[in-house]
Amino acid sequence: MSDLSLTNSVTDEDFSKARHKALFNEVQHFLNPDEATLISFSDIKKLLKPENEVYKGMQVVPVRLIVGSEGRYKDFDNRFFPKSMHLKARWEHIDMAHINDIALPPISLYELGGVYFVRDGNHRVSVAKAKGIEFIDAEIVSLQSEIKLRPGDSLARMTKQVIQYEKRVFYTETGFGDVTDFWNLDFSVPGQYDVIYNHILTHKYYINMNKSDEIGMDKAMISWFMTVYLPVINIINKYHIMRFFRHRTKSDLYVWMIKYWDEIKNKFGNDFPLDDIAAPFLKTYGESPFMHFIHKIKGLLFKKKIKIQN
Repeated sequence: MSDLSLTNSVTDEDFSKARHKALFNEVQHFLNPDEATLISFSDIKKLLKPENEVYKGMQVVPVRLIVGSEGRYKDFDNRFFPKSMHLKARWEHIDMAHINDIALPPISLYELGGVYFVRDGNHRVSVAKAKGIEFIDAEIVSLQSEIKLRPGDSLARMTKQVIQYEKRVFYTETGFGDVTDFWNLDFSVPGQYDVIYNHILTHKYYINMNKSDEIGMDKAMISWFMTVYLPVINIINKYHIMRFFRHRTKSDLYVWMIKYWDEIKNKFGNDFPLDDIAAPFLKTYGESPFMHFIHKIKGLLFKKKIKIQN
């Protein structure tokens, strides 16, 4: 067998191994497919909302810290193994260069939250991870964020980390826990603590209307908590609304129900009672546990059907 034929045989075997690992990874995460999905840089930007970009130039980057991609996140799994046969030719070309010690140009990366996302060079990263290469040359553009992400986390875990960060900032900057002695203002989606803060400010504004002695922020928080937040939570408990919103929090429901109540009052007047929004809210947005299970199974089967067709 010629050297070229031997090399082609090796690259073919390397790609097959990497492809099989991607398939096995997909099977392992059948019930939670998002955990095996490569992270989209666009999704992380929306999550962290970085303020500016800084060009860092050429650096040597640990391959294990490369966790996502700007444009090819659908082509590779969360460990950068190839998910499709159409990647084979390019993947094997990169693999052949490694086998023959041919120098490859540096890849291009975004750095955000202490981890990296591929701008250009997805196949090179995939081959490097498959071959156990620890470091890679890269041109870096860094996006500034106070939040540090953990390599190996799924997008869902990173989202939880961002929510935890937002909670720490909210409680620290407002003193909400010390003032109300309530530490369970929790959310399942990011950005909600800003919503709560605006609710408190709006409540403070209306309390101080036509008053000569304006109340401070601490009293406004207590008033909002006792007269706005807790009454909505009492409605949620009274009608057992959480049974229809699995994997959500009571604070999630507070935000959604307040918004829904405002929409109802715009239609039927400001005298529409809070107690009366539970039934129409459930009818519009609620889902029984059984139907939630059915929809999840249908979604998984639909995704599998699409992948088989492709």
